[in-house]
Amino acid sequence: MQAKLKRRSVLGFLAGLASIVISAGLITPASAQDVDTTAAISAAPHKATRHTKVAVHAPRRGSSKGAGQPFIEFRSRYALTYGHTFVVFGRLNARGQVGEIKPEMVAGLHPAGESSVPWTVGHVTPVPAETGWSDGDLEEEYVSNRFRLVLSEAEYAQLVPYIRQKQASSPMWHAALYNCNLWTGEIAQHLGLKTGFHWLPPAEYIAEIKKMNSGDARIASAPPEPGARTASLPSGQAQTATVSSTPAAATAMPALSWSDASFR
Repeated sequence: MQAKLKRRSVLGFLAGLASIVISAGLITPASAQDVDTTAAISAAPHKATRHTKVAVHAPRRGSSKGAGQPFIEFRSRYALTYGHTFVVFGRLNARGQVGEIKPEMVAGLHPAGESSVPWTVGHVTPVPAETGWSDGDLEEEYVSNRFRLVLSEAEYAQLVPYIRQKQASSPMWHAALYNCNLWTGEIAQHLGLKTGFHWLPPAEYIAEIKKMNSGDARIASAPPEPGARTASLPSGQAQTATVSSTPAAATAMPALSWSDASFR
């Protein structure tokens, strides 16, 4: 009986000693390791959260400086005949791109209606015209040439009323006397740009305007928009074009676009 009491006393003494040692930090039990591990794991989410916040703000730092900037882009596009010249204007998106083109962003002179008859007759005598978008103007893949001006707020505030006034007062189209090149060129002249001969094919007409005004600080680099297919043009033409003039490209052109306006 006394032996049992001695053993219990020894065991109690040892247990008490162990508690003192552990509380003094001399021994790290498994439970203490678990606490350290848990603390390390719980700290990880805080680091990840900080990284996540950086990642969320990163796109803002990477946003284009041109975001929201007023612009006008002089464009030409492919068609079943010799093409069409027109303008796209508005504000650049957050990436500094034109982005989705809405009908109200497009202006250009072309024969009224969808029939080929006005276009054919318009090579002889003036025919009624329309000044909005035409088939193919809203699709990026049909663009054959372009160049962009980045405008000030004051310039843009004057430009939009001028374009709207032209749209309301341009009732006739003629392939040689008053075509889409000349109509678009008048907008360029309103912005102080020089323009070339309006009988040039549309892609060459756009290239000529850019070449003649190469020193204008408003001319901005216009990288291909999403969905565009880059194609090379002869030396001297505008830097960005889409769709090559190959049989394969021809099959991708608008069904029947009679908005063509320059005389070959």
